[in-house]
Amino acid sequence: MNEDLATQVASRKRGVKPRVAIQGYEGCFHQIVAQGCLGDDIETVPCATFRQVAAAVEEGTADLGVMAIENSIAGSILPNYSILQNSRLKIVGESYLLIRQHLMANPGVRLEDVTEVHSHPMALLQCVDYLDAKPWKLVETEDTALSARELAESGSRNAAAIAGELAARLFGMNILAEDIHTIKNNYTRFLIVAPKNGDIVAHNADKASLYFKTDHEHGSLLRVLRAMENSDINMTKLQSYPIPSEPWHYMFHVDMEFGNVEVFINTLDAMREASEELHVYGVYRKGTNLK
Repeated sequence: MNEDLATQVASRKRGVKPRVAIQGYEGCFHQIVAQGCLGDDIETVPCATFRQVAAAVEEGTADLGVMAIENSIAGSILPNYSILQNSRLKIVGESYLLIRQHLMANPGVRLEDVTEVHSHPMALLQCVDYLDAKPWKLVETEDTALSARELAESGSRNAAAIAGELAARLFGMNILAEDIHTIKNNYTRFLIVAPKNGDIVAHNADKASLYFKTDHEHGSLLRVLRAMENSDINMTKLQSYPIPSEPWHYMFHVDMEFGNVEVFINTLDAMREASEELHVYGVYRKGTNLK
């Protein structure tokens, strides 16, 4: 748990549960991350889209937000970089979650009773090897956790859902088969975001996320990257993404880790001089894997 962020938010709320915006429904993986990072004593604010997560934090209806940014298999979630760029948010933390998919059903339903399985299309795809060996009808739904909740509400005796353990616990479902996902080391990286001008800060920071834009002169990208060449900065991600208003022009997202804040600041100054535009999304503590 990120005790630093949890303590800061709790002290501001003065006995009121901190509100954390998440994308998805109660019991989803975003809620698992929110509770894993900030503790169980929070109120989650479910949002249908990532843009709604950003808006909730910007408008103050949520104190923090949790936003998935990349997956170890599927790669970067590019639209969320645009949300970061166009919002009044800052990154104050991150976390990595092993995505574990379980088959669950209402109490008393046995594996041999199942004739159909409900879940989000991505979850069904992640469990394709397990599902291909079964004669079940697959039903695509809006959300993994929502599938579990609706199944519980329906009382179905022949349907199962694929979702995370939190959904099973919240909605009183029995897990019929654990860890049915094909790839066992499927991790998603989540960002914790706060209002840009708010007073939440990440102490003992050793990681930063930023974007920069270059001109189209020969070697312009290389000049920016060379600013990190002779320092102890470790670039852990370089991601290009298009600028909607400028066809065939790109911005570059960079994640970097550092051991010395002064070295980071000097490197940032050099990168800014070599680029056309540079903006820091946030400076924060490198995340760990949630269990």
